[in-house]
Amino acid sequence: MTDSKYFTTTKKGEIFELKAELNSDKKEKKKEAVKKVIASMTVGKDVSALFADVVNCMQTDNLELKKLVYLYLMNYAKTQPDVAIISVNTFVRDCEDPNPLIRALAVRTMGCIRVDKITEYLCDPLRKCLKDEDPYVRKTAAVCVAKLHDINAKLVEDQGFLDALKDLLSDSNPMVVANAVAAISEILETSDTAQTSLEMNSNTINKLLTALNECTEWGQVFILDSISNYNPKDDKEAQSICERVTPRLAHANAAVVLSAVKVIMKYMEILDINSETVTILVKKLSPPLVTLLSAEPEIQYVALRNINLIVQKRPDILKTEMKVFFVKYNDPIYVKLEKLDIMIRLTNQGNIAQVLAELKEYAAEVDVDFVRKSVRAIGRCAIKVEQAAERCVGTLLDLIQTKVNYVVQEAIVVIKDIFRKYPNKYESIIATLCENLDTLDEPEARASMIWIIGEYAERIDNADELLESFLEGFQDENTQVQLQLLTAIVKLFLKRPTDTQELVQQVLSLATQDSDNPDLRDRGYIYWRLLSTDPAAAKEVVLAEKPLISEETDLIEPTLLDELICHIASLASVYHKPPSAFVEGRGTMRRSLPRNQSGEAPLSDTGATNAPAPVQQPTVIPGVDSLIGDLLDMDLGGPTPYQQQQMMNQMPPSAPAAQPQGAIDLLGEGLDNLLGGGGGGLDSLGGLSDIFGSVSQSSFYTPPQEVWLPAAKGKGLEVTGTFARRNKQIFMELTFTNKAMQPMMGFAIQFNKNSFGLLPASPLQIQSPLPPNQSASVSLPLNTQGQVQKMDPLATVQVAVKNNIGVFYYSCQVPMHVLFIEEGEMDKKDFLASWKEIPAQNEVQKTIDGVQHNADTVSQKLRNNNVFTIAKRNVEGQDMLYQSLCLTNGIRVLAELKIQPGMSTFTLSLKSGVQDICLPIHQAFDNILHN
Repeated sequence: MTDSKYFTTTKKGEIFELKAELNSDKKEKKKEAVKKVIASMTVGKDVSALFADVVNCMQTDNLELKKLVYLYLMNYAKTQPDVAIISVNTFVRDCEDPNPLIRALAVRTMGCIRVDKITEYLCDPLRKCLKDEDPYVRKTAAVCVAKLHDINAKLVEDQGFLDALKDLLSDSNPMVVANAVAAISEILETSDTAQTSLEMNSNTINKLLTALNECTEWGQVFILDSISNYNPKDDKEAQSICERVTPRLAHANAAVVLSAVKVIMKYMEILDINSETVTILVKKLSPPLVTLLSAEPEIQYVALRNINLIVQKRPDILKTEMKVFFVKYNDPIYVKLEKLDIMIRLTNQGNIAQVLAELKEYAAEVDVDFVRKSVRAIGRCAIKVEQAAERCVGTLLDLIQTKVNYVVQEAIVVIKDIFRKYPNKYESIIATLCENLDTLDEPEARASMIWIIGEYAERIDNADELLESFLEGFQDENTQVQLQLLTAIVKLFLKRPTDTQELVQQVLSLATQDSDNPDLRDRGYIYWRLLSTDPAAAKEVVLAEKPLISEETDLIEPTLLDELICHIASLASVYHKPPSAFVEGRGTMRRSLPRNQSGEAPLSDTGATNAPAPVQQPTVIPGVDSLIGDLLDMDLGGPTPYQQQQMMNQMPPSAPAAQPQGAIDLLGEGLDNLLGGGGGGLDSLGGLSDIFGSVSQSSFYTPPQEVWLPAAKGKGLEVTGTFARRNKQIFMELTFTNKAMQPMMGFAIQFNKNSFGLLPASPLQIQSPLPPNQSASVSLPLNTQGQVQKMDPLATVQVAVKNNIGVFYYSCQVPMHVLFIEEGEMDKKDFLASWKEIPAQNEVQKTIDGVQHNADTVSQKLRNNNVFTIAKRNVEGQDMLYQSLCLTNGIRVLAELKIQPGMSTFTLSLKSGVQDICLPIHQAFDNILHN
């Protein structure tokens, strides 16, 4: 009879019976009783009352019984730590047992018991087991070190276990090496202090590569992952490692293959892109990836998600393997959709005919989701391969003729994108699209069709009738459709004002009066304001030439892609998200690819092939022995300053100007009456008159004043102060309070040499005499033309204040953001070039916690303080802000700010030619965002 009988009992009073059996003299009865206890524990019954009785069964020679008792102990030791400590002696004895299985079992169990009191007794047995003669015990002890580190990291580091673990990397047994590598990787992920002790070097990597050939498959995975985290010292070493790892590509286990691919993908970044080695490696990577697609569907899916990343980074690896991504009839839907995505990425002029024929077949399948994706894929092909665009449009028209509802709707959505990509080329098909107007019931398709009608209203005779038919059910439409309909009717009105005035009044009324949606209402008000004040400006805004859409809008952002390549063969590569996005409760170190000679930057600039020369950076802040008389000499001429109001100056004036002779008031008084009041009643709309008016003064953050010189140290003089920035000038805001019994007079101030050459720009002007118990405030303008000496901390300024009583000294910290100049905004190309120029080791990453803002308010807050957003992107639901700033001494700092909507912790990466500056800049960001 099997052990399943232990799970079927439902007797009452069972605990009492088990207690008696556990204390029986018969070994077989004891074993049966422990099995029953474990069975009860497994199904969720509370058997903690039997703890002491079960622990007494530990002292046995029977290995099976010992395993069961240890299993129970691991489960309940935490709830009963005082009783659990009686088992320590047995553990220590078992660690010296002649049987290696019992020694390993004891040390494994001790590592799993997360009780501090027991942890202290674990050190000596563990130290012995790490040097045990049996490899099975040593490999178990290696894993135990990682478990112990998780419980008490300081104990592990103090007791020298990290060095013992590193010694195991030289072990003669490959499985011991593999477990040691796994333990080290685990420790390094959670500990910053262990980095120095466990740092890999060339000798260690050679030992790992030697053990690689003899390990089990999972040992090989651990070793390959560890090798991928090592940065070779030169391309020769990288090439050597790649040659020794390449045989793993032929392994039967998919995890080993993908881990080997990860190592090679990372090391190829170090090698010269035009070298023969890279060409050979690219050829070698293709077959194993193709082979993975013949495995079971689950492995295929994981492989495809990884391949998706690989082809974005290096499309040449699989450029000739298009056929393996063709969909099979029995593929699960998740595999089909992923294959389709990769097909589009590999599409080029040479294989487009083959791909289109496949996609047309897929569009006739029965799976609706797959058909939709196939139709969209045809549109993506048209946008990607211009030479095949006409053929793609023809294919889409054939699909529209099938009259299959969801096929028609998807086709219209992608045709809208094709019109955007190739304006004035395929508009002859609009008549065919309009024939299918009545069949559209999905918001995206309806919105796309409305966009087409509005954009090409001058070519469609009955455009007003078509848009009016949508307007009948306006309140029931999806927001996306309502917004598109509002814009389309305004476009139609600007193109044909005479016969569509009533229609535009109707839609503006529905948008502004009858709608609860703030986006729709605001857009309605803005259009109304534009049309009523300056129809010419309205035409320029609404009918402006639109930028062409890019070829592939779903590419992963380059810095994220580099990070994901470092996580190939892990969950991050399947989710296409960095580990920090889905792993909580432990710090995950951000990984990035090593720099190759062409050096990638976090923003791709497809618009220009030749990036401008990077802005020259000062290399260091001068030290005490290298003083510079005038810091302004260091400003080596960055890009010309941007005018912050440039866009605002192009807007229409806030008040309606007098109509020039011959201008037509397109709306007459119709809209004024519609919203109540005449033409002058704009303010009744809750301040809408300011929409295009002047911008309010931005608010620069000035920290609250703090006491710099207490009265006790100043013989009755108390000085409080802060720093501010106004009109491109730094000010020291000072308040002098006389707490002495006599008047004070003859005030003067002097600064010592400091990191930024700060100096009073004018003498201290303060009322004299200053009577007792009176205060006087003064704004002291500063310049940066003083002598420079590097201070520690960097922003320290030492000040001397003199009056009739004496001379008093104090030091204060300058908030770094008051040193950010207004000319810190960079052109996107200059930003890219500078990012590439600055070495990767100069990048500093920090977090900012407890920020209750979204990307837009963060961007505005920072802009108010001279931190300028160069670009904003949304990657996997995460907002990325790329920013620049410049200090008074010409040092530029580039920033990447990651914002996860709904999360209050932001990630800030800073790069500068001067690394010392990054920590104070991080503090400045923190201060600005919290105030």
